[in-house]
Amino acid sequence: MTITLPKSQKESFSLSVFLMSDGPARFILSWVAGFVDTASFIVLFALFTAHVTGNIALAGASAASDEKDTLTHLLMIPIFMVAVAITSVVARYCRYKNWPVLPVLLTAETIGIGVFLFVASTLSPSLMLDVQEDIIFPIGAAGVVAMAIQNALMKEAITSFTGYFPTTVMTGNTTQLTLDLVLLFIAPVFPLSTKTPSVETEEAKARIGRVFPIIAGFFLGAGAAAYSVGTMEFNCLIFPLIALAILTFASYVDHFRKSAVNEKA
Repeated sequence: MTITLPKSQKESFSLSVFLMSDGPARFILSWVAGFVDTASFIVLFALFTAHVTGNIALAGASAASDEKDTLTHLLMIPIFMVAVAITSVVARYCRYKNWPVLPVLLTAETIGIGVFLFVASTLSPSLMLDVQEDIIFPIGAAGVVAMAIQNALMKEAITSFTGYFPTTVMTGNTTQLTLDLVLLFIAPVFPLSTKTPSVETEEAKARIGRVFPIIAGFFLGAGAAAYSVGTMEFNCLIFPLIALAILTFASYVDHFRKSAVNEKA
């Protein structure tokens, strides 16, 4: 179905439409992940909240050196998996009820970050006095749950974006960016019979345009956390909470706008 909008409506700027477009939405989500992961890593003595790979590696290192935080790092993995599973069930129920998946999951993540902020700001003052695993665990678990929701969100709400690019782990994104940068140069030199060099380079440019804001957002979020956590400690989580709240509100506005347009059509 093709919807033709009046010229004035085409030219009008909508903040919600802009924020929910691929680049800005992914940038904000990756900024949030970079901020939360870095703040947690610094304050929680090298515990990751946005992905499990780092915790597996650190658990192995802790076990080899007989450190007492091995169990804490390992327990983050089943907590992460349970949170992802619950998020998947919620997304499935939303589709079953014909509810908008992305706004609902963004709401869940915003609540998760809010809980993380509350738990961390309440318990972290005691943590600053000593490395206490009984305090690190509940703070880390709250952060892992919030970030697990975002990990699942990028899969469950994939139809809201152009392709799948994770916003919490940069290994794959950096690999893709490097491959596409190389492709820009080698496609004309070693042309394939299946695709013309111009088609390959255009596809590479499109992928670079989608993945670069994600990497930039994560990097800037990590930098912002490193700068603010020294003075604000876990109270700095108010910044990603505000960013997510704005994005969540924009997602509902955009959803209702699209619903109104479809009803008129």
